[in-house]
Amino acid sequence: MKFYLFNSILYLHKNTARKSVQKVNYIIFDLGGVLVDWDPEYLYKKLFTDQKEMRHFLSHICTPDWNEQQDAGRRLLEATDILVEEHPHYETEIRAFYGRWAEMLGGPIQGTVEILQTLINKKIPVFALTNWSAETYPIAHSQYDFLQWFEDIIVSGHEGIRKPFAEIYQLAGKRFGVKPKETLFIDDNLRNIKGAQAVGFQTIHFKNPTALKKELIHLGILP
Repeated sequence: MKFYLFNSILYLHKNTARKSVQKVNYIIFDLGGVLVDWDPEYLYKKLFTDQKEMRHFLSHICTPDWNEQQDAGRRLLEATDILVEEHPHYETEIRAFYGRWAEMLGGPIQGTVEILQTLINKKIPVFALTNWSAETYPIAHSQYDFLQWFEDIIVSGHEGIRKPFAEIYQLAGKRFGVKPKETLFIDDNLRNIKGAQAVGFQTIHFKNPTALKKELIHLGILP
């Protein structure tokens, strides 16, 4: 009797949890780190023989925060000149960040590209929302055909706003014509995930294609 009662409660809990999940009608992907492998170390391992110095350079000079200002619309030349003036002994390395930016691209994250193709085959509308400089995005767009599969893409550098700020998620909802509660947002940056959650999007924090596929199956989006 106790065993039967336990299993009844467990069954009820599982089914209640399933019913509480809002149906997903639309999916928005981040690009870098989810569909496109991008890593400054791919370039800077060619420029530094000392790995410790390379990591210091990427964490204290050409930092993620500095790069994000270009994602929000600052011109590359302006950003580069500011750093060169501050760190003239690293001028060659600083100018390489955008001068040789294409060498930071590691190619498509194939498992995620396959998931994207499956979703398109299932007629699920897919969009992209990316923090990316307006000046470097065209390089990737010309290299990867799958970036043309989306119904629409918002590039932060074109808009002058970026994740994780609410304005860009609100813009995505309006421009894509989607309701946040019916839309799943996928990003590898937890900060961006929290930003999306704050305006009502369903979310998956991307770790790798295998984990993403399992979560999509759990949500009933993939078979």
